[in-house]
Amino acid sequence: QVQLVESGGGLVQAGASLRLSCAVSGRTFSSLAMGWFRQAPGKEREFVAGISTVGINTYYIDSVKGRFTISREHAKNSVYLQMNSLKPEDTAVYYCAAAASLLTMRAPGGVGYWGKGTLVTVSS
Repeated sequence: QVQLVESGGGLVQAGASLRLSCAVSGRTFSSLAMGWFRQAPGKEREFVAGISTVGINTYYIDSVKGRFTISREHAKNSVYLQMNSLKPEDTAVYYCAAAASLLTMRAPGGVGYWGKGTLVTVSS
C-alpha cells in the first residue's frame, strides 16, 4: 500500500512563496509518476502539476505556469511543489497524488493513490 504524506501548507500573503512536500512510502518511488492536485472551497478538485517517473517530463496547468515548480528527489522518496508569487485564487487544499504515468494521472480516475491534503491559504 502506498502512503503519501503532505506537509508545508500554511497562511501567507499574496506574493509570498511556499514549498509543499510529499513523502512517499510503500512502493518503489521511481515507478510512480507524481503530481499535485488542489480543491478550492465549492470547486472540483483540479490537476495542478505532474512529474514523470524519472523526472524528465513535467506538466502544469496554465494558471500556475511560471510560478509553480514540481520536482522529485529519489534519495528521499519525496516530491515537492515550489509555489512562488502566490495569489488569493491559489487558496485550496493541495493533495499529493501518485499514478502509473503522467498520462494516466491526467485521465479521469487515473490517480492510484492520494494524500490527505494540506491547506494553503493566500490572503490579499
